[in-house]
Parts: sequence; structure tokens; C-alpha cells
Amino acid sequence: MIQAKFELEESHIHFLEQCKGYGFKDASAVVRNALDKLRQDVETQGLQESAELYAKIYEEESELKALTESAIVDWPP
Repeated sequence: MIQAKFELEESHIHFLEQCKGYGFKDASAVVRNALDKLRQDVETQGLQESAELYAKIYEEESELKALTESAIVDWPP
């Protein structure tokens, strides 16, 4: 694995020192897990914002709403 150097607050160090008590193999496993969760949260937030934007556009655009409704009249076949 690639190593990285970064600065942490004292509270972060204290938490990492207790990592085995939380079921992690080592401090690196904690950091990897935290980064994976952060990435997932960021991606989920982006999808949520996109969905909200599409919903707003759909509500404001009568032509788009009519087109969508006409496309689903006979759906599913």
C-alpha cells in the first residue's frame, strides 16, 4: 500500500490509539474505513442534489411533464 503523511488533532490520535477496541486491525484500517465512508457520503449527497434539481426542473417545465406523462401511458406493456 501507499503511505501518506498528514497532520491530525490530538483527539484524532487518541481515537486511533483505541482502534483495536473498536474492532479495527490498526490505525490505517480506521483511516481507510473513514475515507471510504466519506467518499460514499459525498457521492450520495451529489446524487441527492442531482435528484432534487431534476425534480425541481420537472415541476417547473410543463412541456417536460407532458412528454413524460405521454411516454408512460402504455407502460409497462
